[in-house]
Amino acid sequence: MLARYIPDTDTLLFFSMLIMLFYLLIIVYVVYWFYYKFADHGGDHACYIIDFECYKPTDDRKLHADLASNMIMRIKNLDLKDLQFLWRVMLNSGIGGETYVPKSFVMGKEQSPTLSDGILEMEDFFYHTLDKLFSKSSISPSDIDVLVVNVSTFSPMPSLTTRMVNRYKMKEDIKTFNLSGMGCSASLISINLVQNIFKSYKNQLALILTTESIVPNWYTGNDKSMMLTNLLFRSGGCAILLTNRPNLKHKAMFRVKHLVRTHHGAHDDDYQCIAHKEDEDGYLGVSLSKTLPKVAGRAITANLKELAPKILPLRELLRYLLVTCLQKKATMNFKTGIKHFVIHTGGKAVIEGIGKSLGLNDYDLEPSRSTLHRFGNTSAGSIWYVLAYMEAKKRLKQGDAILMISLGAGFKCNSCILEMVRDLSDENVWKDCITSYPAEAADSLFREKFGWLNHADPSTFRKTVQVM
Repeated sequence: MLARYIPDTDTLLFFSMLIMLFYLLIIVYVVYWFYYKFADHGGDHACYIIDFECYKPTDDRKLHADLASNMIMRIKNLDLKDLQFLWRVMLNSGIGGETYVPKSFVMGKEQSPTLSDGILEMEDFFYHTLDKLFSKSSISPSDIDVLVVNVSTFSPMPSLTTRMVNRYKMKEDIKTFNLSGMGCSASLISINLVQNIFKSYKNQLALILTTESIVPNWYTGNDKSMMLTNLLFRSGGCAILLTNRPNLKHKAMFRVKHLVRTHHGAHDDDYQCIAHKEDEDGYLGVSLSKTLPKVAGRAITANLKELAPKILPLRELLRYLLVTCLQKKATMNFKTGIKHFVIHTGGKAVIEGIGKSLGLNDYDLEPSRSTLHRFGNTSAGSIWYVLAYMEAKKRLKQGDAILMISLGAGFKCNSCILEMVRDLSDENVWKDCITSYPAEAADSLFREKFGWLNHADPSTFRKTVQVM
């Protein structure tokens, strides 16, 4: 008979420690999950969104094909190759022919903007949007306790917040914050600022105004990394009303459950990938580096790793841990904890890249694709147009979890989880066009207007432009 194997004391101790370590790991994950699942669930620290209003400019400011052609042809130092590059980008951008530009662009003043033009652009957005928001929410401007304005590339004096206080005669003890340079992720930064204020002050009403200034930033040079912004950015913005007042909880549309901010500005590549600067010839604009997709990918990955324990079911976290231990590479299924995905409309590549990393399908990406087509990249305001699209399509139901992801210069990735607390209406900025979506990404009007560039004769190109 074979001798019966009896493990020695060291072997038994090793396996016992291994089993204990495994159970300890399980306990740590359970505690971690419960901590993030149930932290900040209401009370004085609660942050509710009562309502929001997206800006819709007047029809005379639509960037149709003829206006786009005139604006591009007015840039005198572009050669045929430059224009062919712009045309290809325009056709592949996913942006349609009904987006909006400032009034000064329609008037042909984009290359010589004044301070007054920049202020008028802001006032058009502020007054139109706030008047509608105050009216439909039945909130008086004099009730606002906190006012936050975020505009990255325009900061006049008196400040934009002061102009709002003066216009609406807000109270003297209002707390105002004027944020600049934060890029396309600024609206979630603003919400985080309001969240922190709510932790120190009870019974507050906060107003966030999020937009971007286009007037001072029309680029007239021929650096391709800076020409892109002329094609991507459009007029738009959003006003958001928030509170931590218990007596207004029943009026709220959403509750802000979690917000995670990731900042990679300490890394040189990340810091330099989006920059407001002058080119070699002295023309001012915003440069988008070729490293941007790689930089954005790193920031999104880091952000979602921190967000995941706060929102995903325990079974999904354990599955991810097990697969990671066995294969050293795994992805988390965010659809196990999230119903809707609001992705910043930074461009077609941004939407598709984030969608691929999260394993999203066409239905999930439709709101962001449609928003890019209809309104373009409206910077920090874009995610609210995406959310409004879901509202207009009646996708949102009470209890749904919504993930908002935005990217910004610096480099920053910010994410936010909203919980639906009541069913919504479909009366918003999409009302007049929602039945036309989803639509094709490429707009045939641009193809018809600029198609001749692919066959233009370089020797007669400038003469052709002069008679257009």
